[in-house]
Amino acid sequence: MKPTLVLLAAGMGSRYGALKQMETMGPNGLTMIDYAVADACRAGFEKVVFVIRKDFEYAFRRQVGERISKLVSVEYAFQDPHDLPTPHKFPDERTKPWGTAHAVRAASAYINEPFAVANADDFYGIDSYKKMAAYLNANLERKGITASMVGYILGKTLSMHGTVNRGLCELADDKLRNVKEFTNISEDSSGVVYGDGPGGQRVVLNKEAIVSMNFWGFNTAIFEPLEIHFEAFLRARGTELLSEYYLPDFVDTLIKEKSIQCSVIKTESQWFGITYPKDKVSVVESINKLTNSG
Repeated sequence: MKPTLVLLAAGMGSRYGALKQMETMGPNGLTMIDYAVADACRAGFEKVVFVIRKDFEYAFRRQVGERISKLVSVEYAFQDPHDLPTPHKFPDERTKPWGTAHAVRAASAYINEPFAVANADDFYGIDSYKKMAAYLNANLERKGITASMVGYILGKTLSMHGTVNRGLCELADDKLRNVKEFTNISEDSSGVVYGDGPGGQRVVLNKEAIVSMNFWGFNTAIFEPLEIHFEAFLRARGTELLSEYYLPDFVDTLIKEKSIQCSVIKTESQWFGITYPKDKVSVVESINKLTNSG
């Protein structure tokens, strides 16, 4: 049983201002998704589930999906904000989707095997896919919920063109204990990294700290607690117009209630993502160097 890759492609980058998932990043119209799928196939993934919005299905299939389907089995899951457990309803004045945990929930009907979850507009590197596939394959027979996360070095995830937000991980024996969100992270000319902590204070951060870049691994046992906790989220915050239920929050809840242990798979890989339009040139150059040398 080979693992599946779930690529979250339903969002639009608010700071970037466009659908980053379909932005050309390489020769012949290659996108970040093309690179992600190529790395996943080399690592042993045999199916990709794209989580997209229904309103750009046609453009996505033509620009990306048709090309990808020649390489690997493809399924499409639609993140419909109206798709909620009974008796919850989508508030009339709400415009936001429900977050990444809801996106994974949308993909559940297409998954019968261990799977990884990643952002469709990020470049994670072949090492991350190989290590994740190896972890998922090694835990095929494990009972209960299996959960894992690829951990990146903070200094290898920064942007030269603006601040970023990152979740710094606290570990114990390579298991995730918690994630603390830091905002407005930037590196000064002397190489010191600063960020705003949970209380708003400006602090110096360790460039070698492990951060989460939303690359997770699970088995199908995760879907039952996901449904339970998403329903609880809706009961608590479902009437708010801006509330979202994020995958890291869900994992953190399970860790705190001791329902899971989440293994952290460390990588030395450089992470690339386009937070700002000016990031594109440097990201394209960096990816070309990596792929041409590989």
